[in-house]
Amino acid sequence: MKRIYTPLLILLTVQTYMFPFNRDLLAKSATVDNLTKILIPDRKWVPYPAYSDRGGWDQLTAENKTVLIKRGEKQLGYEWKVIKATDYLEYERSGDRNVMQNPNSANINALADLVLAELAEGKGRFLNQIINGVFYQCERTSWVLSAHLPLQLTGRTLPEHTDVVIDLGSGDFGSFLAWTYYFLHTEFDKVNPVISKRLHDELYNKIILPYRKEDRYWWMGFKPRQDGLVNNWNPWINCNVLQCIALLEDDQTQYAKDVYKTMLSVDKFINYVKEDGACEEGPSYWAHAAGKLYDYLEVLSWITNNKITLFENRMIKDMGEYISKSYVGNDWVVNFADASARFSSDAGLIFRYGKAINSSQMQQFASYLVHKQGKKALADDSDLSDMFRKLESLKYYQELMNAPSMLSTSEVTAYPKTQFYYLRNKNNLFAAIKGGYNAESHNHNDAGTFSLWLDGMPVFIDAGVGTYTRQTFGAERYSIWTMRSGYHNLPDINGQEQRFGKDFKAGNIVFDAVKKSVSLDIAKAYSDSAAVQSWTRKYQLNDNELEITDKYNLKAAIYPNEIHFLVWGKLVKSDGKLLVDAGNRKMELQYDKNQFTSRTDTIALSDVRLSKVWGNEIYRFTLTSKSKNKTGTYKYIIRKMK
Repeated sequence: MKRIYTPLLILLTVQTYMFPFNRDLLAKSATVDNLTKILIPDRKWVPYPAYSDRGGWDQLTAENKTVLIKRGEKQLGYEWKVIKATDYLEYERSGDRNVMQNPNSANINALADLVLAELAEGKGRFLNQIINGVFYQCERTSWVLSAHLPLQLTGRTLPEHTDVVIDLGSGDFGSFLAWTYYFLHTEFDKVNPVISKRLHDELYNKIILPYRKEDRYWWMGFKPRQDGLVNNWNPWINCNVLQCIALLEDDQTQYAKDVYKTMLSVDKFINYVKEDGACEEGPSYWAHAAGKLYDYLEVLSWITNNKITLFENRMIKDMGEYISKSYVGNDWVVNFADASARFSSDAGLIFRYGKAINSSQMQQFASYLVHKQGKKALADDSDLSDMFRKLESLKYYQELMNAPSMLSTSEVTAYPKTQFYYLRNKNNLFAAIKGGYNAESHNHNDAGTFSLWLDGMPVFIDAGVGTYTRQTFGAERYSIWTMRSGYHNLPDINGQEQRFGKDFKAGNIVFDAVKKSVSLDIAKAYSDSAAVQSWTRKYQLNDNELEITDKYNLKAAIYPNEIHFLVWGKLVKSDGKLLVDAGNRKMELQYDKNQFTSRTDTIALSDVRLSKVWGNEIYRFTLTSKSKNKTGTYKYIIRKMK
């Protein structure tokens, strides 16, 4: 359905958009007493066949059965990797999280392959290896990732046996093991009942009991952070905890209390998200934010016999469709924050979310992705460790394969509360403009930046983020070049880059849907040292060009202003012009040569997370003002070339 903007000129001046609204949608849907009556007991809600139902599994796995079994066969000789104490300590010592995470992931992925292979085949051929993997995991002090163990009261990265915490890693693995217990505990008991009992106990001790007893974990939202942030951790972990509770808890009263606590916690995330539904963390995190919220709501609906559901809520629908609207083309997406410019979300998840909210746009987008990439819903997936999502992918496999395909081609998409604006024209130009504030989840100091694509390919870009280390989320974050405004398409004002913090933001947003223009004042994104009264940047998308105008008013002219552009493609400079040659795509940046000198910096990309997206290098083109003036206007035109 097309969105109608009334009036045509929309003026937004938002001062408090970073603070949550008390929607409390889930808390208003039920009470603990009500839940006690409506929660389906004894796992009768599970929509998948029992392990012994071979016909059911043949139907569920269908043409994926052979692939699943072959993957499991490759793990029959797998040697379970020991995670040493020094592997955990390495995160403290060097900031490297992969020393612990790589063997951990290898073990989990091997176990996932084995479990799904056994469920598909049902002959017991994989059970011994599964038992080895399960029992080994039960012997571990913690399932928490080393990078997240500072959640412990000690703040250190060795697991404390007396201080059990829950993170993304332990939640993910906990829900996987809960499903493993549900499907295979009878088979384990035939070998030795100790296996099932130990697994059951560890799931309680590592997931259910600490969740039940503690409110201190920041991601729960019960004890608000100073910055008020509630991000993807909340629905992601709550979704996994809910699965553990629903698959293991037998006491109906306690079951209701635990489920209600997850509802109160997830409400904190729903309250935090802006009502326009955009994911401030970018498309790479959509699957873990909105996507995990969908998973959570789906499970909640199942266990309450569809009596608690939010899928008709407009905001929940907008949160889902954000992912299809942020897709530019050719596997490229609008990538603000720590998101990659390369698309990576699960087509099966998008399809199921689309069905739940009755969005043909999402369903058709999911089908487009599957067929464009030549992938099956499951067979080509490298990670099967999210048991819930893989079972759901199997369930909807054939329907997804047969669904019609189409991409959204909306010329204007606006997220006025989150301050994202997408502009597209008939000449295959696509511009994304960001306002926002510099304390968003996975924040970059980038209020007022833009990206520009031609024919579905990026030209003026947001680099994204490199490999995560301790520095990425520590005090040194804004020493990393990818986080700095000076490496976004933004100005340095009086020698100053933008600063981090919720008070450093864009303001006075004026969005015209008909004219395809956005203007915003980015002065407040800079510290007092920038001595800037106002810096109004206007973006105007015309037929063959993006026109950018900077109108500024400074309290003092101390240093020459610099305007940065981050570019992908070969560069050819001439007076007042920069030709960007990216093969069949050519664009020209025009500027006033009387106002600026120019320079080009080559940014070598040694980090594989960046080079996988952009290759070995990208470029920063910088315009430096020739004069120091307190007031003035700069204009730059980025034009499509034949």
